[in-house]
Amino acid sequence: MPAIRLIVGLGNPGERYRLTRHNVGAECVLALSDRFRIALKPEAKFKGRLGRGPILGHDVRLLLPDTFMNLSGESVAAVANFYRIEPAEILVAYDEMAFLPGIVRLRAGGGDNGHNGIRSLIACLGNDRGFARLRIGVGHPGSKDAVTAYLTQTQMPAAERETVADAAALGDEVLAHLLGGDFDKAMNRLHAPAA
Repeated sequence: MPAIRLIVGLGNPGERYRLTRHNVGAECVLALSDRFRIALKPEAKFKGRLGRGPILGHDVRLLLPDTFMNLSGESVAAVANFYRIEPAEILVAYDEMAFLPGIVRLRAGGGDNGHNGIRSLIACLGNDRGFARLRIGVGHPGSKDAVTAYLTQTQMPAAERETVADAAALGDEVLAHLLGGDFDKAMNRLHAPAA
């Protein structure tokens, strides 16, 4: 894969969603913004908050769409088209119910796996599925009927939030490989069992 030039954090806008499981992708990008001192500013034409700055020697843009999750692709496509960023140069952080909290996985391309934000991105990027994903485990409520409330209506317990934030905080080595275009090394490093 090529070097990553845009990192996107998916979530829903507004205070009521801030600490919900559906917003862990947005929280991941906010943490990167704080860590590397990249200010995110509202950009109406991009329907989101956008920042640009150096991360470990690489020029990177960070984006938080201000749209609701199922319209996230509108914001991402607007930024990608304006700055001529190819889908393969985009990393999208989002919640993944297939993994328990504390498990984070990188993936290059693929389908939407029922995730409305990813479905929107694929559609708005011309059905190009080649963007990279940072899948942040949030667990499953156990029943399909409970999914919406689990993801969007209840806040994560503090201990769970901390576990998820720690897991999603990509170390410098993983980030350097990603931003340099060595996806396999980034994936191997992130997925390696803890010592």
